[in-house]
Amino acid sequence: MEFESFHEGVLLHIGVQEGETSPVDKLLAIIGEEGEDISGLLSGENSSQEKVEEKIVTSEEIKEDISSDNSSSEATVIPDGVQVITMPRLSDTMTDGTVASWLKKEGDTVEEGDILAEIETDKATMEFECFYEGTILYIGVQEGETAPVDSLLTIIGPAGTNVSAIIAGGVATAVTSSVANSTETEIEKKEDKVEATKAPDVHTTMNNSGGRIFASPLAKKIAADKGINLANVAGSGENGRIIKKDVENYIPAAKPTEAAVSSVAPVVSFTTEGEEKSEEIKNSQMRKAIAKSLGSSKFSAPDFSLNIEVHMDSAMASRKTINSIPDTKVSFNDMVVKACAMALQKHPQVNTSWTDNNTIYHSHIHVGVAVAVDDGLLVPVVKHTNHMSLTQIGATVRDLAGKARNKKISPAEMQGSTFTVSNLGMFGIENFTSIINQPNSAILSVGAIVEKPVVKNGQIIVGNTMKLTLTCDHRTVDGAVGAQFLQTLKTFIENPVTMLA
Repeated sequence: MEFESFHEGVLLHIGVQEGETSPVDKLLAIIGEEGEDISGLLSGENSSQEKVEEKIVTSEEIKEDISSDNSSSEATVIPDGVQVITMPRLSDTMTDGTVASWLKKEGDTVEEGDILAEIETDKATMEFECFYEGTILYIGVQEGETAPVDSLLTIIGPAGTNVSAIIAGGVATAVTSSVANSTETEIEKKEDKVEATKAPDVHTTMNNSGGRIFASPLAKKIAADKGINLANVAGSGENGRIIKKDVENYIPAAKPTEAAVSSVAPVVSFTTEGEEKSEEIKNSQMRKAIAKSLGSSKFSAPDFSLNIEVHMDSAMASRKTINSIPDTKVSFNDMVVKACAMALQKHPQVNTSWTDNNTIYHSHIHVGVAVAVDDGLLVPVVKHTNHMSLTQIGATVRDLAGKARNKKISPAEMQGSTFTVSNLGMFGIENFTSIINQPNSAILSVGAIVEKPVVKNGQIIVGNTMKLTLTCDHRTVDGAVGAQFLQTLKTFIENPVTMLA
C-alpha cells in the first residue's frame, strides 16, 4: 500500500531502507524544516527516545487507561477481538468525511480486503478497505452523514459481542486520539435529511419491464454521480449484475431523464407570485474545501491581473493538421498548457511559491488544469508538463478530467501544482479573472476564441483572437515579470511550430 504524508516539510531522515522490514511503531522517517538539527533523535539518547515513545499509544494502554472525563466511573474495556474503526483521513486536507454508501451492513461478516464503504472527502469519493476479520457489530456514521476525522465509524468483532459500553463511552483506538460518537437520538433526527440525499437503492429499482435491477453499490454511486438511469444499462457481471465498468462505459442514447438529473443536482421549484420560500442544501465536503482554500487565497495574497489578446489563426491551422493524424486529439487548451510550461522555463520567477521566510523556486513544472464537476471545481495536475508532447498532454488531461468528473481521482493526482490554467472558453466566456490556486504564484484564465476584425499588415481582415488573463501573487511576481511571461506565452501560442521542437 502507498503511505501518504500528512505533514509538510523536508525529508530529513529515512530510518527503514527499501527492502528492509521493521516492527510497527519504529522510526520510519523524520520530516521537518530544512537544516533542522535531528542529531538528538538519531543518537539514541534516552531523553530523545522517550520523547518519541511518548507519542506512541498502544491498544493495551487504551484498554487500561480510559479517559478520566468519562461520565461513568467504571472503566470501559475493549473486548478481545474487537476493532474500533474511525473515520480515516484519506487526504492531507481532509477534516470531515461523508459516507456516500455502505457496502456492508450491521451483522455482515467481513474479511481483510473487503470494501466497507465509499467515503466522500474534500477531493474525491474513495473506497475504504477493511483490514480485519469479523462481524460488523455497529455502524456509527450512516449513509449521507458527515463526521469528523477520527470519529467512530464502525465496530468489528466476534458475532454477538456486546459493544454498548464502547459506543456509550467513546473509547479511542490505537490509531486515533479521540472518537466523536453519534447517539441513537442524533441519528434519528438526521434520518429524514439522510433519506433526501441518498442515491436510489438499485437493489429494489424496477426496470421498464417491471423486473428488479441488480447492481453493485459502486456502480450505483457512479450512476448517481453521472445522472445515469440504471434501467438503461446492460450488466456484464454475474447473472446480469451491473458493475462499475458497465456504468463507466455506458453511452446514453438520449438526454438524461429528469429523475436522473435530479440525483446529481438539487431541484428548485419556484413559488407563485407573492410567496416567499427558501431551502437549505447541505454543503458537500468539496464545496467546503473550495470555500476554505479560495477564501484563504483571496484574502491573504496581494494579487494583480494582466490581460493580453493573442491571434489564434496559426494555432487553429496547426491543430487541424495535428488532429488529422489517426488516433490523435489535441485541444486548444492542451496547446495553452504546453505553451505555459515552456514559458515557465524561461521565467522561473513565475514558477514559485511564497512562504513567510523564503520564496521557493521549483525546478520541476507541474501544471494544474481546472476541471468543473457537479459539486464545484477540481484541479488535476499534469506532472513534468514541460517534458511532455502536445499529444501526451492531451491524453493526460483527458484521463485526469474523466477521473475528476467520476470522483475517482486520487489525492496524489491533484497535488503538487506549480502553476494553474483555468479555461472557460467552451462556455463562451471571453474574459475573466481567476483566484490563485495557492501555493502557486500565478494562474492563467483562458477565454473563448472569437472571430472579429483585426489589423494585419496595415489591413483590416477577419481573424480569430483569444484573451488571456494572468493573475499573480505580488509577493513573488512583479508586474514586469508577469508581463514578460505573457509576451513569451503569446509568442508560443501564435507560433505553434515552436512548441513542437
